[in-house]
Amino acid sequence: MSDSRLPVTVVTGFLGSGKTTLLRHLLSEAHQRLAVVVNEFGTVGLDGDLLKTCGFCPDDEVDERIVELNNGCLCCTVQEDFLPAMEALLLRSNQLDGIIIETSGLALPKPLLQALNWPAIRSKVFINGVVTLVDGYALSNGSPVGDLKSINEQITNDNSIDHLTPINDLFRDQLISADLVLISRSDLLSAKSFSLVRDEVKKQGNSITNILPISNGKIEPSVILGLCKEQNNISRSDQNDHDHDHDHDHDHDHDHDHDHVDVISEHLRFEFPIDQDVLKEILLKLVPEYQILRIKGRCWIEGKALPLQIQMVGSRFNSWFESANDDSWKPSKAGIDLVSLSLKGGVKKAFESSF
Repeated sequence: MSDSRLPVTVVTGFLGSGKTTLLRHLLSEAHQRLAVVVNEFGTVGLDGDLLKTCGFCPDDEVDERIVELNNGCLCCTVQEDFLPAMEALLLRSNQLDGIIIETSGLALPKPLLQALNWPAIRSKVFINGVVTLVDGYALSNGSPVGDLKSINEQITNDNSIDHLTPINDLFRDQLISADLVLISRSDLLSAKSFSLVRDEVKKQGNSITNILPISNGKIEPSVILGLCKEQNNISRSDQNDHDHDHDHDHDHDHDHDHDHVDVISEHLRFEFPIDQDVLKEILLKLVPEYQILRIKGRCWIEGKALPLQIQMVGSRFNSWFESANDDSWKPSKAGIDLVSLSLKGGVKKAFESSF
């Protein structure tokens, strides 16, 4: 069975950055069997209630698909709360297409990512990406959070937090850990303000991380969640239909429409011998130049009984050997079968010219 590892997507950002609005959109529009782990403060799960009412699954499955952890900072309660919750979800992994983890924003992302590599779960999941939401309107006014008073109250009232990390340091950690940054409330920003916010995010985070505008939580689900299984299992008869290489000019000035994003899908299918390390090096090199958001697919390597499954989000490269579906395309000896999502067309041509 292909794709047996479940993709786990981490969504982080401070209170008011738009995480729950984004998740409601993803759950409603992705048409995937998703489970969500929601990290909240206090005994009343407001975010969980908002997600439960968006109609993303049958009513009798809601309580199993939305897991609320209300004991405060997730990175401080990994062993007590997070790992048992994940283990319970993974008992039903054959009924799910993926898991989303929504952190409170006060949780440090790195301990959470390390927990996903624990022996009990690392063979069953892969990190599908860390998505950080930034309140663009607040940052344009000089603060990474819009309601600093509420954030400070969360910190004061939560006894589980064992780290006293300043807000600006938490913000920087969110950006450094991110594979994708979404600037929310971008519709409230002028082109100049959006550009200044984007520059500040790049300055504090990773300069090659893709930064996208978002308004009202609306974005193409595949950008956040990746290509679903049905999209990735390209049959033998589907040789060229997935190549949507938009050759028209995408380098024109988008300042007049900075809250709109065009995502370009391209199908990379080639038959030739390729080394695993060389493939990784080429793909990582193309990420910043072509603003690649995601790559998913397989590589058949001579001498290997199973194809190499590949999952990339930004510069995060995941790979493992695993069988493919019987109806999947296969080369006669060696080759690749990948789908890329990028902001700039030409990934297929650039990949081919690398050899």
